[in-house]
Amino acid sequence: MDKASHLGVVLDLSPKQWHLAAQPSNPHPVTLSVFLSHLLAFLNAHIACKDENSLALFGALPGRSAMLYSSTMPVNEEEIEPADANSYRPFKVMDSAIMKHIAEEIEALGEAETEEPIGFVGALTKAMCYINRVTNGAGSTSSAARNDDPAGLADPRILVISVSPDQSSSYIPVMNSIFSAQKLKVTIDVCKIFGGESVFLQQAAHLTGGSYIDIDRPDAVLQYLMMSFLPPPGLRQLMSVPTQDKIDFRAACFCHKNIVDIGFVCSVCLSIFCQPVPVCSTCRTKFPIKTLQRLNASRPNAAPGTPARAATPARAATPAAPANSLPRSTSINPHAVPRNASNGSIGAASPPMHMNGGPR
Repeated sequence: MDKASHLGVVLDLSPKQWHLAAQPSNPHPVTLSVFLSHLLAFLNAHIACKDENSLALFGALPGRSAMLYSSTMPVNEEEIEPADANSYRPFKVMDSAIMKHIAEEIEALGEAETEEPIGFVGALTKAMCYINRVTNGAGSTSSAARNDDPAGLADPRILVISVSPDQSSSYIPVMNSIFSAQKLKVTIDVCKIFGGESVFLQQAAHLTGGSYIDIDRPDAVLQYLMMSFLPPPGLRQLMSVPTQDKIDFRAACFCHKNIVDIGFVCSVCLSIFCQPVPVCSTCRTKFPIKTLQRLNASRPNAAPGTPARAATPARAATPAAPANSLPRSTSINPHAVPRNASNGSIGAASPPMHMNGGPR
């Protein structure tokens, strides 16, 4: 509890999604400017909790990501508006710097760029790289000094503020980021402001021990931020933090990048496919024709207007073929970390899944 806390914030700055969130037809509309006023109050509270607390803010913009503010970032005093008698100078400097950089990044977006996918993975990766630098120190001397003083180590966490839906094509990079966060012992919290449930962010919060909250009142987001996300991970074991009632463990197939309820997993590299394939596109393993026929026969009936029957998992192997050359239809092993044969990157990992898509 005496440790300093580092907070990395990944802010979704999709102009299209924020425009939809501000529509009067929503039950509780919220504009980006109103939300930023709540966010700045939350960031000020984090800095005020302890002098050694650090902060980094990253923006996920269409097609790219950018660092908007960090505690170590030099500030040009000439660009900061004079503070009045009722404002605290460090808070004023931070608020002005954040608002200035957000305005510059949004104004720099072209009309065509606003339709590009949001650069969430890049912002999340930059946040973890910054955490690695903060916790380990820039040089060997500072790193050794920090290791000698456990109280001086930062307690890192990342808060993701999302208004955009999942991007199926980013499944593998997101899972790589989650595994990196686990290795760095970084807690990932998720605050869903607008849009449907996010499958990938639910898994990120669950696997790293964080909280996932889909708020009911976006216009009162400050209360959610203060009560749920302000305490650092070291204090949460003494508090009752919100937990997820249900978690969607579905994965995205490697062939079409779609989130699937039923997956067919390569028994060699654990790549996931939405339908049986004769050759694995990742490790180039060839599967017997009889096995493909058996897997196709076990698939549920997807014809329109007919109820889908529950499919049973295919056997791991047949006596006529080696076990390592057969695909398996089914459940995904949460402890198996598939790796791409071409670049060595982690492919996918997810808790077990029934054939009908429901978590066990």
